[in-house]
Amino acid sequence: MTDHGPDTDNDTDTGTGTRAAVPALVPAPRRAAWAPASGGAFVLGPRTRIDAGPGTEQAARWLRSSVGAATGLPLAPGDSEGGDRLVLAVDPHLPAEGYRLAVGEDAVRLDGGSAAGVFWGAQTLRQLLGAEAFRRAPVRPGHTWALPPGTVEDAPRFGWRGLMLDVARHFMPKDDVLRQLDLMAAHKLNVLHLHLTDDQGWRIEILRHPRLTEVGAWRARSKHGHRFSELWDDTPHGGCYTQDDIREIVAYAAERHITVVPEIDVPGHSQAAIAAYPELGNTDVVDTAALTVWDDWGINPNVLAPTDRTLRFYEGVLEEVLDLFPSPFVHIGGDECPKDQWRASPAAQARIAELGVDGEDGLQSWFIRHFDGWLAERGRRLIGWDEILEGGLAPGAAVSSWRGYRGGVAAAEAGHDVVMCPEQQVYLDHRQAPGDDEPIPIGYVRTLEDVYRFEPVPPSLSPEAAAHVIGTQANVWTEVMQNRSRVDYQVYPRLAAFAEVAWSELPPSRDRVFADFERRMESHYARLDALGVGYRPPAGPRPWQRRPGVGGRPIEGTPPVV
Repeated sequence: MTDHGPDTDNDTDTGTGTRAAVPALVPAPRRAAWAPASGGAFVLGPRTRIDAGPGTEQAARWLRSSVGAATGLPLAPGDSEGGDRLVLAVDPHLPAEGYRLAVGEDAVRLDGGSAAGVFWGAQTLRQLLGAEAFRRAPVRPGHTWALPPGTVEDAPRFGWRGLMLDVARHFMPKDDVLRQLDLMAAHKLNVLHLHLTDDQGWRIEILRHPRLTEVGAWRARSKHGHRFSELWDDTPHGGCYTQDDIREIVAYAAERHITVVPEIDVPGHSQAAIAAYPELGNTDVVDTAALTVWDDWGINPNVLAPTDRTLRFYEGVLEEVLDLFPSPFVHIGGDECPKDQWRASPAAQARIAELGVDGEDGLQSWFIRHFDGWLAERGRRLIGWDEILEGGLAPGAAVSSWRGYRGGVAAAEAGHDVVMCPEQQVYLDHRQAPGDDEPIPIGYVRTLEDVYRFEPVPPSLSPEAAAHVIGTQANVWTEVMQNRSRVDYQVYPRLAAFAEVAWSELPPSRDRVFADFERRMESHYARLDALGVGYRPPAGPRPWQRRPGVGGRPIEGTPPVV
């Protein structure tokens, strides 16, 4: 065999007289070697069977439901006469999420180090079949479904390959979340960080506190554009997930080997909760009974009161959350918590004196440490935004480093696990190009190439500290994304570049050959088209993707590395 690398586009013989191009793979595998063009391909047909070994049942189900639907082939279970079969097996000698896909003329063998590894290999198999394999039904009768002969050997760089989806600012219906899970799986991402609560909405049903969704899930209007915009959308906005919706989302994700990490914000970003239950706020300095779910964007001054009643309330919330989410991590926010109300509150100042903590920062740390211990007693781990470093990092807590690399570096050097998601690099709500055509332009320009050159592990970290960088994620904040099409535009195609950063063993940032990635993306755009993704085209937004007259907040220049 000839090793052509991950961006091969040579032709191979299907064995039926048809010439088929080898699709370029995204994210790039560690190794892909293809047989000479004269070699015969494996062709899926009505007699093709899936021989699924123990532990591979999920991948087999997925192949039938996705590839089977696109091809119109039954892909029935069991062995097949003449070797016309896909063999799925777990090989514990491979890395846990790694796989080896070997395509011969008569059979395909897919081995994974675990059930997840087999599933990721199945994603590669679908890419090799071409863009038509990403549709929900056959579109070309008589099409030959050929797999090029060769071998792909692969394994991920990071164990946490995440997407943070903010469904609190603009609610995303359940079916749209399920669709995002499919898109994540297609890119070999394995963590959905679901931002469920904020000042602008509470999105998860809590049975013991029904007003959280009865009141907290709805706001009367929304700012249209950035918070400095003078435009308003006066349509009431809201929605929530029932507990059965959450169970469905979690189960759907698990079938795709994706972990859903819930985020319940404390002690800041809490006005929706306070609007539902005014006693949660600082009632001695604010008329919390007059508060409504916030209709604006930005940092809100209304934070939780540091009382035992507040702790008991959120313990009750988290008890139900733990029942719904099996994730080992629970995100508690901890970011952007203004301290003004605590400074003005006699009750908060008395609590500071009672606890003997170091002022208001110490009070925030007390909140975080309480829930860190509470979660640890129940076999879970707390993760929070890097503000949880203020006032002392809770023992055992992990950090989502969003304000740059600095918080993650400090946490990793102190022995805490870190997920790198610096806003200057991988906030996908930031604009993708300069100019007036970009819809509601926010933040720095982060092009497809900029995301492709993102490096999650700072070179300054020692090897011991670098081992605490357990992964990376791209964050999608939805203040200016009111529906699925806006999310699609901001997230894709940049999520494909991010997925390669998270999965593939790439050279240092400056040495990455972006032209190779661009060539592979030519094939990948066709896959996104087949999946119905409203991505930003390389040449710029289509007319209906622009938002003329809606104000944003572009920041000029190159983002700092901090």
